[in-house]
Amino acid sequence: IGGHWVAYEKPYYMGYQYILGPGEYPDYHCWMGFNNCIRSCQMFPPYRGSYRMRIYNRPDLLGHTMEFMDDCPNVYERFRYRDIYSCNIMEGYWIFYEHPNYRGRQFFLRPGEYRACGDWGCHNPMVGSFRRMRTLV
Repeated sequence: IGGHWVAYEKPYYMGYQYILGPGEYPDYHCWMGFNNCIRSCQMFPPYRGSYRMRIYNRPDLLGHTMEFMDDCPNVYERFRYRDIYSCNIMEGYWIFYEHPNYRGRQFFLRPGEYRACGDWGCHNPMVGSFRRMRTLV
């Protein structure tokens, strides 16, 4: 009914993540769900600021880096690497997607340093696309 939410497949904010905005979701396919199980959720805080992050092709914020301030429908076309092992979210909230064009598993990232892909809940460093999490405030 109101706000934006991050829903998780497992308790304690674990498992698959689904970003849900205001609206109706008659079944789990409407939120790109892999199943109909939601065990925990948290509200996404409204944000009015700018967006900025750096991605790296090695763990611990090392290797080739690139800074972004906008959405990216295909990481490989812009970054020339398929794997993102670490990132620094400097401003804003972001969503990483497993596949290009905002498809596949979703990962919600708050500002902070993510020194390994496991820090944002991913076991495979492949990120196909990402976008800024924008809300109407």
